[in-house]
Amino acid sequence: MTDEKQEPRDIRRRTRRPAGALSGAVAGFAALATAELASAAVRPEAGPVIAVGGAAIDRTPASVKDWAIRNFGTDDKLVLQCGILTVLALFALALGITALRFRRTGAAGVLLFGAAGAAAALGRPDSGGPADALPSVVGAVVGAVLLYVLAGRLVPRAARSGAEGALAPGGPGRDRRRFVVTASAAVAASAGAGALGRALNGTRSRDAVASRDRIVLPAPASPAPAVPEGARVRVAGIGPLLTPNRSFYRVDTALVVPKVDVASWRLRVHGRGVGRPRTLSFDDLLRRGLVERDITLTCVSNEVGGPYVGNARWTGVRLADLLAECGVAPPSEGGPADQLVARSVDGMTLGSPVEDVMDGRDALLAVGMNGEPLPFAHGFPVRMVVPGLYGFVSACKWIEDIELTTFDSYDPYWVKRGWARRAPVRTQSRIDTPKPFARPRAGTVMVAGVAWAQHRGIDKVEVRVDDGPWQQADLAAEHSRDTWRQWSFPWKATRGGHTLTVRATDRTGRVQTARRTRTVPDGASGRHSVVVTVG
Repeated sequence: MTDEKQEPRDIRRRTRRPAGALSGAVAGFAALATAELASAAVRPEAGPVIAVGGAAIDRTPASVKDWAIRNFGTDDKLVLQCGILTVLALFALALGITALRFRRTGAAGVLLFGAAGAAAALGRPDSGGPADALPSVVGAVVGAVLLYVLAGRLVPRAARSGAEGALAPGGPGRDRRRFVVTASAAVAASAGAGALGRALNGTRSRDAVASRDRIVLPAPASPAPAVPEGARVRVAGIGPLLTPNRSFYRVDTALVVPKVDVASWRLRVHGRGVGRPRTLSFDDLLRRGLVERDITLTCVSNEVGGPYVGNARWTGVRLADLLAECGVAPPSEGGPADQLVARSVDGMTLGSPVEDVMDGRDALLAVGMNGEPLPFAHGFPVRMVVPGLYGFVSACKWIEDIELTTFDSYDPYWVKRGWARRAPVRTQSRIDTPKPFARPRAGTVMVAGVAWAQHRGIDKVEVRVDDGPWQQADLAAEHSRDTWRQWSFPWKATRGGHTLTVRATDRTGRVQTARRTRTVPDGASGRHSVVVTVG
């Protein structure tokens, strides 16, 4: 064989592996795009990426979830989806290279991916039945067939015909052209299918958005008490008394925010001790007397000094009144149920103590937040809000079912994963300004922040500089015992490095503990401190 003949053959060998990887990537893209289109015939949540992502969240240990929230915040779901897509891309590249020698094995690998997606979709708590497997199955079949065809385009026809060493009419150049044409056509068709699928799925979202836009919340029969004079501290950098909706923290397991058309939404109340089960529409709730209350919510994943706490004005109906109308009595009055299990449209389950929900506090089925219908990310059309309890045992978003049961007979989602059954909010405080590692000038420096102990109230906040004595801070006027209180402390700062520490005392006399604990199983404890350098 001459050097002229050997060189093109060597080039073809060097380029086959990248071309094989490219065929895998094209097949994977086609599979996902086709699955997106197929999900429009079922529901968006049945798509393989969302289904696999949800399954991954369900099987992730609590400590890992906590780490993800701590490091990525509300971007944790985006990071997870990017991770899933990266793994799928690497898997597709490997299958494409494998298919160069073993076409059937490569195609079977794509089908295996589809089986995993189908299993994940069927195993989700909100699964709609066998139809949820359709997007993954259809996408996998399309991807497998395409990989088989593309891999065939990369094998010279001479080799396919068994005439080794002889070039069939048209030669390797024609084989490469056929591969490029097939791959290009597949990419174009897949892009179109994916775009069409997103558009069709977006139609449902647009209907839900339109239903929210049409809502006009009635004036509350019981408005929120006026914010007292002196409840707001005028210090730059402090968290506002009321947190705007756009800034309010979001922590949940939904990879895609559920968008529910309010016209089709229903809430079912049933279970032990429910003498008169009911199913209510959104209009049924609006026809009841609405109440408006300012309530601070806290996520159990909030580290000491963390951002996952916010104060908002909630509008809704009293949950205790609704339960009483259904014949429910708390355990202290002989009721047989001690746990209220709330279920979301995405399958999430949260368990709240019935006694706490019915003890007179402003536990709400909220329909509004800061004067407007709930944002989708915060539970539209209806969510629970229970002051004094961490969100994972009380603040069910997108709620559609309330079941009365017992703690002994049922473990909700987070309890199954090692978190506590009962989780009252711990007494906490936070320094908002100065920020860690700030470099203020010597002189009077305003130290300020917020403190909270929902349903108990804050009685006192103290600040310590380095290892000095605790000094009492100035507390803003209390709005209610269910909201945080702002505080400030004029510090006579001297040059050098200093550590500022804060602690709060609630109305029961409980002083915020110095003992540091992690968030699992029932919330972090400890005192927040910041290090600054005074120039």
